[in-house]
Amino acid sequence: MTEENGTEKTTFEERLQSVEGIISRIEEGKLSLEDSVKQFEIGMKTLSQLDEELKGMNRRLTVLKDGKEQELQGGGTDEDL
Repeated sequence: MTEENGTEKTTFEERLQSVEGIISRIEEGKLSLEDSVKQFEIGMKTLSQLDEELKGMNRRLTVLKDGKEQELQGGGTDEDL
């Protein structure tokens, strides 16, 4: 997937896999302390972005679900009003 500015946009799953890779590299213990800290910072930033994305998706699903429940409870559409 490509964004409007021509850069590649990674999927949620790809970004999650990158965090898993960071965790593996840090756990291996082969990185220097400085590199471990840099990787940790990147991982935490990515996780924070993923968390915000999940919260947004959850809000969207809640709105969709609530809207469907209202349709079922109301028995019709706005045109019926």
